[in-house]
Parts: sequence; structure tokens; C-alpha cells
Amino acid sequence: MIIGVPKEIKAQENRVGLLPGGAYQLTRHGHTVLVEKGAGVGSGYPDEEYTKAGAEVVEKHSEIFARADMIVKVKEPLPDEYALLREGQILFTYLHLAASKPLTEALLKARVTGIAYETVEVNRRLPLLEPMSEIAGRMSIIMGGYFLAKHTGGKGVLLGGVPGVLPGRVIVIGGGSAGVNAARMATGLGADVTILEVDVERMRFLDITMSTAHTLYSSPAHLLELMPTCDLLIGAVLVPGAKAPKLISREMLRMMKPGSVLVDIAIDQGGCVETSRPTTHHDPVFFEEEVCHYCVANMPAAYARTATQALTNVTYRYVETLADHGVSAAFDRDPPLRGGLNLIDGKITCRAVADAHGLPFTDFATRTMPPLGL
Repeated sequence: MIIGVPKEIKAQENRVGLLPGGAYQLTRHGHTVLVEKGAGVGSGYPDEEYTKAGAEVVEKHSEIFARADMIVKVKEPLPDEYALLREGQILFTYLHLAASKPLTEALLKARVTGIAYETVEVNRRLPLLEPMSEIAGRMSIIMGGYFLAKHTGGKGVLLGGVPGVLPGRVIVIGGGSAGVNAARMATGLGADVTILEVDVERMRFLDITMSTAHTLYSSPAHLLELMPTCDLLIGAVLVPGAKAPKLISREMLRMMKPGSVLVDIAIDQGGCVETSRPTTHHDPVFFEEEVCHYCVANMPAAYARTATQALTNVTYRYVETLADHGVSAAFDRDPPLRGGLNLIDGKITCRAVADAHGLPFTDFATRTMPPLGL
């Protein structure tokens, strides 16, 4: 198989979908690896390392898509890339289709086989999403604490406080990977942390493992009670494959004091706050209702080398399986990979995506796969 690794064109996206070590392993399996010139530079992997690993470095972005049977990326294709996709091509990346109907329609039109990192599920876990959730969760406290500073327009509250001064108050909505990592960072700084969660068993787990944080059942009433005294609000809500629910309305946001900070980690799935909209690392914040919003849609890209290593640690085994066996046999060999299939042959096979856009859903289990899944 020919595996293509394009350079990411999303603003300030420096991650890359495959390390030189992965390229070496794939070429040893008899595959051809095409890497766009400069694709790994932002993560600290120059073209020479890919060449030494046996990959072919390609000058043009379009050539990667034209020649490759499988595209391995980090972020979803952007509009400039829609026309480059072709029928039967495997697209293995974060897709977040529920947040974008134009992207969904473009991939359906191209009739690609779209396998999304974020919907591969193993024992109720999302192993290809977790590393990025962990980074985003930890980052949310770093960024939130920074934008609480007075010179950035914040309240001027130091999260950890000092002797004789109470620490800042942090609310984390969601007790998954992102939420837990946010809470751990915040408690490590000495902040007063409350985690809102709806899963009672998860709350018991958090109560045992994070004794310095409070747990509270997530409800509008409890949010309304906490928001007036909150300094930093972290939205870490996730419904696998689906658009994030809007848990905080503009009216609720008005209850927060001027200069408070909101970090919406769920923004790549549409955001969990009514006032949220995607931002970039170069222009990361905006103010609505006098609350600072940090809504960067590719947060882990700020720490590209760490993020790339963490991502490829968990994605490479699936890349190799898909390359060695094709889609159909890969699903038989590694059944959890089936959950990553969002669309194929112009049909949506992820119910959450279909429901998000009001489009027809096709049950993959009832379909016959095309030869080799190409």
C-alpha cells in the first residue's frame, strides 16, 4: 500500500501523523511511504530523518493525495483539500464530523473511507483521543491561569493563592480524560477545584483518586450555584462522535464575574458553551459578556513534539494493520477499529454524525465491504 503523510495546513498546526520510526517500520513491511516536504519539521522531525527511514519526501501537497491509497493526518481536511480526495481512499485522522456539515458532505461526495481517531472505542475508552485530551486538559489550566492575569484582561486572580489569600476557584465540567487532567493540574497549583459529572461511578472513582478536588452531580442548578464565584471554568464534555451539548447559555455566562476565564476544550466538537467559537493559537481569546473565552480548536498543537509522540504511540498500530491487511481484514483482526469508521462509499456509518446533520445512517454491519477496503 502507498501511505501518504501530508503537511498539516490548519493554522498553527505543527503535529504530524507519522514519525520517521513509523515510516521505517512500514517500509520494512513492503509499503511505500510518501511524506510531504516539511511535514515533520514543526514537531522536530526534519525531512532527512524520513529519508533515512526509507520514506520518499514529496514536494507538492497535491501529489500526496494523488498517489496515496491511505492518507494519515492529524486534523480533518480543510476546504482547500476537499478536491484532492478521491473515491476509495482511506482517510485516517481526527475528523470531528458532527461539528461540520460542509466537511461531512465533502467527504461523502468524495466517497472516501473515513476512519476517525476519536471514535475508535476499546472497553468504553477512546484510546486514540485520550492522549490529546490529556494534553488539552493540562493546557487548559496553564492557559486559563495565564489569562486570569490582569494585563490580559483577567480578574487578576492567582489560582494557587498565597498564605493569607484564598486560592482561585476552578470548575471542571466533565470527569473524563480532559477533565481529570485539568483537575489534577489545578489541584497541583493549589486551586479550589470542583468537578461536575453525571456518572455516579465515575464520581466515586474521582473521589477516591482525587481527594483534594470536590465532585458534584452535573446539573444546571448546580452550575448556576457555582458560576458566580468561579474564576476559571473548563468545559471538558464529550459525547463520542457527536456534537458537544450546549450546557452553558449566554444567560448563564452572565453570572460569572468580569475577567473570569472560560476554556472550552470541546470546541473541536462544536463547543459546550453557547458563546464559544473556534480560535487559533495566534489569536486565542475573545470576550463575551465580559468573560474571556479560550477556544483554540487544536490545543495540543502548541506542544507539537510531545503531542505528536503521544498521538503516534497509539495510532501507529492501526496504521500498520490497515496498511498490511486493508480495511475489511483490519476490522476483522482488530474489531474496535470498526468504531472508527464514520463514512464509506458515500454513506455515513456513524449514527452520531448522521443525527447531528439530519442525514441518512447506514449500519456498517449490514454492508458488504469493497475489495481490500480501497
